[in-house]
Amino acid sequence: MMMRIAITGGGLGGLTLARILHRHGIGAVVYEREASRSARSQGGSLDLHPESGQQALAAAGLAGRFRSEARPEGEEHRILDPAGRTLVHHKPQPGAFSGRPEIDRSALRDLLLDSLPADTVMWQHRLLAATPRPDGGFGLTFDGGRRADCDVLVGADGARSVVRSLLTDATLSPVATLVELSISDADRRHPVLAELVGPGNLWCVGVNQILAAQRLGDGSIRVGISLRADGRHLDTYRSKRALLDMFDGWDPSLTALIEAGDGPPTPRRIEAMPTGTRWAHRPGVTLIGDAAHLMPPVGEGANQAMLDAAELAAELATSPADPDSAIRAYEEAMFTRIHPVADMSARVQAMMLSPTAADDIIRFFAPRPTEPTSAGAATPPSRMGLAEPRS
Repeated sequence: MMMRIAITGGGLGGLTLARILHRHGIGAVVYEREASRSARSQGGSLDLHPESGQQALAAAGLAGRFRSEARPEGEEHRILDPAGRTLVHHKPQPGAFSGRPEIDRSALRDLLLDSLPADTVMWQHRLLAATPRPDGGFGLTFDGGRRADCDVLVGADGARSVVRSLLTDATLSPVATLVELSISDADRRHPVLAELVGPGNLWCVGVNQILAAQRLGDGSIRVGISLRADGRHLDTYRSKRALLDMFDGWDPSLTALIEAGDGPPTPRRIEAMPTGTRWAHRPGVTLIGDAAHLMPPVGEGANQAMLDAAELAAELATSPADPDSAIRAYEEAMFTRIHPVADMSARVQAMMLSPTAADDIIRFFAPRPTEPTSAGAATPPSRMGLAEPRS
């Protein structure tokens, strides 16, 4: 009898897992709460790292398609102070794919969706509960009363994972507040801002706050304001006027990014799981991505989620008759791999929103003695919260 694998969550991690399993002849069903692939914005762009996200896409047989969609020029990264002075300017080699080329999250998700059989993703299936069955596996209950059974359950359902509660009671802690705006058709409507941001990412770093902007493939600019988590109600950040007051004294050419936003600001809390979170193995269920190790959004979340998917798929393909040994092997390797990544992400997050962030960043990007001293010597550690916390 075929092993029935259920993946809850159709983000990058869940879709990567389904795709690699499909390549190995192993079927899986992805249960996704959204109504369709275009039901909501998928967030900004992300840089796929060679050792994680790109490696997973290679295992998925999608490296070529990724190269056709990616934007190497999106790696350009400028860091300014509140007066508009350039602190760091990282410029990639023209057309180079050797680093961490950018790709819009929506384009990457579409690439993965298009690589799957049409009936793989079950839209409008928001998981409410997963109940252990007497003969093994789980019974799944979805919003609206629909039900399904599975032998193996993989929680790829993001920060607010329902599946996580089957394995751990780890609690989420607020680490920042992120406020987002969008500027559409920037080249035509706001050419000065388009030139300021360039083809990649811009960070303006102040004391305990960052104003960031990111160019997307459709010509829009995604603006993100990162602030320390201070307990203030999110409604505090829903007006441009309130945000502009927070950046009083900054160069007007920078705060123009806030004024140009198409609509009202969208604030949300950024949370993280405790570094080093583990759980005792439980037969028939595991977690990947943010469900397993929610970290501050400093460039690793989606990459690690996709690598989780690749490693779990490889283990399941190696031991299809013994999924529990496959899950156990995946979890032990994942815990070991993630701990230093989560620790680094927490330290970078704290550094970016510290009173001495500008000086710390200059030191962070300073070329090592063995590195060239050109503008391209350093690789940005993060995209500072401009990505959705869902992978």
